[in-house]
Amino acid sequence: MSQQFAIHEVSPRAWLLPGFALAAATVGMLVVVFRGDYKVAWLFPVVLVAVGSIAFVLRRRSVSLENGTLSIAAGFNSRRVAIGEIDVDNARIVDLRERTELKPMLKVMGTGLPGYEAGHFRLRNRDKAFVMLTDRTRVLVLPEKSGRKLLLSLQQPQALLDALRRKAH
Repeated sequence: MSQQFAIHEVSPRAWLLPGFALAAATVGMLVVVFRGDYKVAWLFPVVLVAVGSIAFVLRRRSVSLENGTLSIAAGFNSRRVAIGEIDVDNARIVDLRERTELKPMLKVMGTGLPGYEAGHFRLRNRDKAFVMLTDRTRVLVLPEKSGRKLLLSLQQPQALLDALRRKAH
């Protein structure tokens, strides 16, 4: 039986970049077309694909617990971790404004937009982490026994932590 955990909503700030890109591309293409220069018209579909990709990344977010595995989908990235590989005893809910050593610093493979970070990152303390952050005030930090961390912005982070503790013990 699969148990889903609601993710904190993406900040409207994250949608600004694709919105501005689409608006700028549309205005630019209209100017070019009205001038009669069709040589750069091929750029419009490219911009549409780029904006569509960003919209896909912002909308594909899920966290579920099923058959002893925690599954996380975050944009183009995903991660599956067996519950036995999570150090549940050291898991905690933190505010990244106070715990700055856990803030993502270097994007290895993922997405970073204002108000949204997802994928594989290096944290300020140099640890490796898979993150899905939409809100930095209540972040569930799940250390793995391998030393890697999972950082998740959930609407109810305590619910996932309780479920993991029940299944781990």
